[in-house]
Amino acid sequence: MIKQEFEWVKQTRQILLDQCKELNEYDLTKEFGFGFQSVKDSLIHIAGCYHAWLGCFVLSETSSPLLTKEEINEMQIDDIQRYFQKADQYVDLVIEQFSNKFDVIIEKELDWKKGSGLVRKTPHQLLIHSITHEFHHKGQIVVMLRLLGYIPKNTDILSLPENEFIK
Repeated sequence: MIKQEFEWVKQTRQILLDQCKELNEYDLTKEFGFGFQSVKDSLIHIAGCYHAWLGCFVLSETSSPLLTKEEINEMQIDDIQRYFQKADQYVDLVIEQFSNKFDVIIEKELDWKKGSGLVRKTPHQLLIHSITHEFHHKGQIVVMLRLLGYIPKNTDILSLPENEFIK
């Protein structure tokens, strides 16, 4: 995965985050009974995946990558944006530090899930997992927005302006 491809991921995420900034607190936290229940919790869960797998497992930058319920309850949309920005820094570091060893297996226990046993994954697997995980939950958020009566903006990479693809 090259940096430009992840830029597309970030650009499509920003489309969704910008739309979520327009939600009131009720719509942001309304629980739906699927996914991670609310738009807010789903966004935090998406970013948390990057923090856990890349920031903690691959880079060992943190030993407690996931937020507590109390921290999540206090977060506002700008805090969520910053949580994603830190996740993006982890992606940049993984791309930079592991470009020549993307497929070398890392074996260790999950810091955030003691007693989980050894996990064997490559940085490449975990980067791809984090991105596909994001798009999976982004789709759920789009459904939540529709159920709230909003018309979601297009967050498909193919919807980005043509100049984003032609270099």
